[in-house]
Amino acid sequence: MGFRARLTATLAAGLALAGCAPLDLAPRAPAPGPAPEVTMAPFGPTRPFPPQASNAQIARDFLELSFRMESGRVLPRFTRYEGPVTLAVTGAAPPTAMADLDRLLARLRAEAGIEITAGAPPATAGLVVEFLPRARMQALVPQAACFVVPGVSTWAEYRRFRRSARVDWGELDARRRATIFIPSDTVPQEVRDCLHEEIAQALGPLNDLYRLPDSVFNDDNFHTVLTGFDMLILRATYDPALASGMTEAEVAQRLPGILARLNPAGGAGGLAPPDPTPRAYGEAIEAAFGPRGTKPARLEAARDAVRIAQGSGWTDTRAGFAWFALGRLGLAENLDEAVRAFFRARDIYRGRPGMEVQAAHVEMQLAAFALSTDRAEEALLLADRAAPIVRRAENAALLATLELIRAEALDALGQADAARAARLDAMRWAGYGFGPEAEVRRRAEEIASLRPGGGEDT
Repeated sequence: MGFRARLTATLAAGLALAGCAPLDLAPRAPAPGPAPEVTMAPFGPTRPFPPQASNAQIARDFLELSFRMESGRVLPRFTRYEGPVTLAVTGAAPPTAMADLDRLLARLRAEAGIEITAGAPPATAGLVVEFLPRARMQALVPQAACFVVPGVSTWAEYRRFRRSARVDWGELDARRRATIFIPSDTVPQEVRDCLHEEIAQALGPLNDLYRLPDSVFNDDNFHTVLTGFDMLILRATYDPALASGMTEAEVAQRLPGILARLNPAGGAGGLAPPDPTPRAYGEAIEAAFGPRGTKPARLEAARDAVRIAQGSGWTDTRAGFAWFALGRLGLAENLDEAVRAFFRARDIYRGRPGMEVQAAHVEMQLAAFALSTDRAEEALLLADRAAPIVRRAENAALLATLELIRAEALDALGQADAARAARLDAMRWAGYGFGPEAEVRRRAEEIASLRPGGGEDT
């Protein structure tokens, strides 16, 4: 295999390392087998990125998040838990799960003002988190990394009632009981990410919007923990001025006052104009990253997403994600097109506030490309610029990747001691982000193989 072909294959196999379900941007599922022995989350206190949108935009987004399902179905009424929320954990919770859950619940109490506590008996808890083997879960719901269901308290109940109105969000008049199903045998970061997204969904929004730049309620999966925007949405959801059973019009009437009080930096105003995402865009993204279709067909779907973004005149995160998708999928098919797409995505992500995390993802890809083409100083510069953003976003898998790229770049520049320190730092994050030691070694070897001559003697 020639150098260019080897480079293309290695990039395609190993560089989108930090995605998560339902749009899994990673080319491999987490390694099978028991969860790794990682005893604590590697991050300190969370410093969420604050919301960047105006209150008028946030009010519009709140309504679309709260009164629409991802399918486009309109919900007839606003629902939430009324009163304190009690939570129970069942099944074989991985070692890191409880520490991550405690951190999340503390944030929900402090940042979203939600009265939520763990330790309730499963039979009476308003919210249950059940851990079960991935194979058992996906035998029933093949594409799900994790999910939440209303009206049940156990997996057995879900199996019994899954085709009934009992588990239909649209039939609820308030939220009283729901269960989140999470694999017990996956990597710590995926468990944490599932806890954040599914607990937030159980408490609040049921929809995802591609236009949101700073939220986990976006199928692009760049954000892995709840952001300042997400906490504001949840705080507004549980504001005393709202109640289960309200219509969309009733909620819309109260939202401007609620947001002006909760987020004075967002200014005053009513609702921003609609900004719909054509269904064709979502279909193109799903076809590009979904499990079906040939590589050429998936690449063409990414090109379709770019064409839709350009035709819509977008310069927001939807346009950036379309170019990012083209870059990711072009790595194995058309390297020159892929690199151009990554540069275009980075320009878009840098063009507006609130998209720093997305820009960091792109800069990881560009750093890897610079490393592979013997431009170690550029690779180091890109990785150094992305790392603080990624650390703040608490993405251990991506941070480990950046540190491994830094290590290879430093070795290429003759800075052996600094390279060793970078590899040690990478290991702090790799077990949490990648899982078992064998998987960590594979990822490190992939990065080492990018540097010309690096794979042979690393």
